[in-house]
Amino acid sequence: MFTAAALLMLGNYYVYDSIGPVAALLTRDLGYTQTQIGALNAVYSLPNILLVLVGGVLADRLGARRVICWTTFICLVGALLTALGSRFPVMLLGRLLFGVGAETMIVAMLVALVQWFDGRYLALFLALNISTARLGSFLADRSLAFADALYARGWQPPLLLAAGFAALSMAAALVYYAVDRREAARGTLAIAPRPDAFDWRKLWRFRAPFWYITGICVTCYAVILPFRSTFAIEYLQHAHGMSADAAGILNSNVFAAAAIATPLFGLLVDRVGRHAQLLVAGSLLLPLSFLCLPFGGVTLWISTVLLGVSFSLVPAVLWPAVPRVVDAALLGTAYGLMTMLQNAGLALANLIAGYLNDRGGAGAAHAAGYDAMLWFFGLLSVAGLGFALLLWRQGIGNAATDSPGHRPAS
Repeated sequence: MFTAAALLMLGNYYVYDSIGPVAALLTRDLGYTQTQIGALNAVYSLPNILLVLVGGVLADRLGARRVICWTTFICLVGALLTALGSRFPVMLLGRLLFGVGAETMIVAMLVALVQWFDGRYLALFLALNISTARLGSFLADRSLAFADALYARGWQPPLLLAAGFAALSMAAALVYYAVDRREAARGTLAIAPRPDAFDWRKLWRFRAPFWYITGICVTCYAVILPFRSTFAIEYLQHAHGMSADAAGILNSNVFAAAAIATPLFGLLVDRVGRHAQLLVAGSLLLPLSFLCLPFGGVTLWISTVLLGVSFSLVPAVLWPAVPRVVDAALLGTAYGLMTMLQNAGLALANLIAGYLNDRGGAGAAHAAGYDAMLWFFGLLSVAGLGFALLLWRQGIGNAATDSPGHRPAS
């Protein structure tokens, strides 16, 4: 089951991060503006401001495996439409469909992993799943090198390669469905699915720690993904004179570090707890990474290391912390609500950053035009640190005995 889940996430994240490496070609070949490029990732998030919460409820009501298969198929259709469309509205529609499927699939996968591994090194397996997803992002950035022949032929072949990764995800989803159905019938899951009647009023009964965790999720992801997946490669080229290949390699190291380090942090969480303190440490690294960016040279590598550690540590602690503050019957809904707000943040951050770059005239001839974007992401990362400090004050996960299996009622 875990291998299928990992391959599913790898393909999904490759498709999401396929826009950044091809951004310069979209500008050159199709005349896209920075705002339009930002919109291709922003529109991914827009439908999930509402739909992903519905998807979380469906995962609680209908079962994670069904939702995973349906949504992965929608992702495949969206990836194909993005690759085959030569006009901006068509490509935008493809990214919209991909977003409709992808985030709900991720929510359902989180529920599935909790059902399989709660009390069985849950944080480690969640971290390994995240690590494989980061590998997909790493491969997308490195595609500028290993698939250079495709990029030399224009914007479309690299996006067709991304559609191939979406097909890999679809195959993995079908394998997972078969395995999960068999093992659920045998009663080997750690938590059996419990489809209960849903009461929307339960949304407002989540305790304060859940909302602090959600705040960390929204702010940290709204910093890391829009910057590194949408704007970083062009920023490194224009502001620091790097080639496209070099910028892609440097950017990919964030995801490479996350792929390696996230499971280690997950194992650490399983062994010692300390969720709040670890989230404070991870959140602190984000603003520090942006302080290093403007100086160039070796500080670009320092920024990459700081961001890579943060991108490893925060997700490794964040997602397994949710079952500690939310009842098992509401996990899908809780993850869906978190992801809904996360996607609102991602959409706004992509659009705001693109707007700030256009307004500042950012480009190779005016590198200072990127300064407003850097300030925006830096201040947003400080807000994430604030939520982590509030969670620490609540005392959630502070004790080493706060181990898998302990779940307070929401």
